[in-house]
Amino acid sequence: MATQTRGTTDGQRKTRIGHVASDKMDKTVVVSVIRRYRHAKYKKYIKERIKYKAHDENNECAQGDKVLIEETRPLSKQKRWRVKEILEKAPTV
Repeated sequence: MATQTRGTTDGQRKTRIGHVASDKMDKTVVVSVIRRYRHAKYKKYIKERIKYKAHDENNECAQGDKVLIEETRPLSKQKRWRVKEILEKAPTV
């Protein structure tokens, strides 16, 4: 489910696709990205979840939204990503 742009020497930045796990902070969202890979020795597929703190300038993201995040300069101690676009809004209850 994660996508990554290779070759950052030509000005392209890394991107990831994930779901918003938390939107309780001001202008910040926690995005959960699931990465599937095959174990080198045991050949079993492993799911790894990584959480990134991303900058959401207009507080547009809500919990459960599918978003595209892009790597950027350090914005704070833990924020190094920003929300590039909202791919799919979460259904409202």
